[in-house]
Formats: sequence, structure tokens, C-alpha cells
Amino acid sequence: MNEVLQFLAQHGPLVLFLAAFVEQAGIPLPASPWMLAAGALIGQGKVHALSAIGAAASGSMLADLLWFFLGRRYGNRILKLLCRVSLEPDSCVRRAQNVYSRFKLRGMIVAKFIPGLSTLTPPLAGSSGVGLSRFVFYDALSCCLYVGCFIAIGLVFSHQLEQILDALAGFGRGALALVIGLLVVYIGYKYYARRRFLKELRMARITVDELRQKLEAGEPLVILDLRSQDELDQDPSIIRGALRMRADELQTRHQDIPRDREIILYCSCPDEESSARTALLLHRKGILRVRPLLGGFDAWRDRKYPLDTHVVKVTDFLSLS
Repeated sequence: MNEVLQFLAQHGPLVLFLAAFVEQAGIPLPASPWMLAAGALIGQGKVHALSAIGAAASGSMLADLLWFFLGRRYGNRILKLLCRVSLEPDSCVRRAQNVYSRFKLRGMIVAKFIPGLSTLTPPLAGSSGVGLSRFVFYDALSCCLYVGCFIAIGLVFSHQLEQILDALAGFGRGALALVIGLLVVYIGYKYYARRRFLKELRMARITVDELRQKLEAGEPLVILDLRSQDELDQDPSIIRGALRMRADELQTRHQDIPRDREIILYCSCPDEESSARTALLLHRKGILRVRPLLGGFDAWRDRKYPLDTHVVKVTDFLSLS
């Protein structure tokens, strides 16, 4: 028997519990290979199916519960903390919020199978005020389905899986070094592309103090709030005078934005990436006087500058103008 399978046969439930917990805690060490191997061992009668599923599902649920309570206590700050370690923090936040906004707790079942999103949905549920019993029910269902699917695949392809492991072992350390090298190159490229993108946008941003001065001077501005609906539900405050438009609406409704004024965009994403990307999109559509707000909504609120709770949509603003 392959050494990996032999080790898992001896310490199966503990290994599966730890692997699932580490993955769901946000550490980029996937638990799926261990679940596939466990499925292969179940087919050989060397691991008990219920103990394997129970151990892996329990490890994943424990991590989910920790994130749930952290989300309930700290709200969106936990999301930003998690997404700052992501290679694409803006899409990380936006995808998680979109999935949760559309499906609510049912979205946990979908998100469990999408790398990155599975760790973000528990704090989202916690920050949105979901009851503990409802969260535990849906989380247990999603964890069991996730673990069960990988174990079932390992069971069906148990013979092929052992052959693959034996083949990889034959390549020795050279294959492992190649895989690690390719992973380092990929992470390095994504990091470089992200830093270059932020550098291009940094010069165009406006500070909250500058925006405050422009508003006090009565300059004609259009301030667009690009936050998700869930964020507005949790905190309905907006910058005084801001208009509401979702970032995904701009592709089709950019013509609704006035061309004769300076456009200020803000969100609550790490490094203002939603507003920065939106600024680039508007530039391509011919709207050139557009600037992201440095620090976004959080920076404005931290300075205790004026806020409103009455949300005005861009179309409503145009009808009143």
C-alpha cells in the first residue's frame, strides 16, 4: 500500500478532522486529497465511512463556527481581514457578498465547493444576524455534502487513485519541487499584477479631507456609493449627497451618469479596488473626471464627517435634476 494511504489508514479520523479544520480556517492547504484518499481506503475496508465523514465534517464545522462568532462580533472587519490575504481581495469580497445576497444560508452549500468563498460565508452569516440554530443546520448540511462528495469520488476511483499516488512517489522529490516552484511563480505573478494595478490607480484617488473641502465649497460633484445591498442593510448610512449604484450596473447604465461633473466613487473594499476598477471602466466609457475615494466609506465615517440615511438612486437624481 502507498505510504500516504497507509498513514491515513492508521490515523484516519484525526487526519481528516485536522485537514478539514485547517482548510476551512483559511489556510491554503486543501483537504480534498485526504478525503479522496479516505474514499479509496473505505473501498478497501480499511477506514469506516461514517467515522471518516463525521471527522472531516466536524473539523470543517468547528472552523465555520469560529468564523461565524467572529463575524457576529466584528462584522465586515473580519471579511476584510480574510480578503487582505487573498491574491484578489476585491473579487474575494464581491463574490462572497453576491453569493450570500442571492442565496442567503442556502448559498453556503454552493460556496463550500468554491475555494475561498467557503471561508467567507460563515462570517457573513454571523454579521447579518442569522440565528445560531439555523446556521448550524445549513452548515452541517453543506459540510456533510462537501465531504461526502469527495469521499464518494475517492471510493469510485479508488484503484486509479492508488496508481496515481504510486506514480507520483516514483518521481521522487523532483516532482514535488516542480509543483512548489510553479505555485510560487503563479503567486508571484498575481502579486505583481495586483501591485501594478494599485500603483496605476494611486495617483488618481481623492482623500476624504479633499472631498469634504469640495463639498463645503459647493463644487458640483456626483458621489456614487458602490457598496453591496447586504452592506447597506447592515449599515444604511451613506456619505451625505451620495447616490446609489451597484458596481455591476455600470456596464449597462453608465449613460445615466452625468458627464459635466466630477465623479467620486467609494466602496468598503480593501484598497478601494471596487471603486478603482469602476473608475477604469468609466474611463473606457468616456467619463474621464472620475476618482476613487481613498479609504472608502470607512475612512469618511472614521473622520466623523456628515452621513445620511436616505439613499437616492442615480435614476431618481436625474429625474429631479
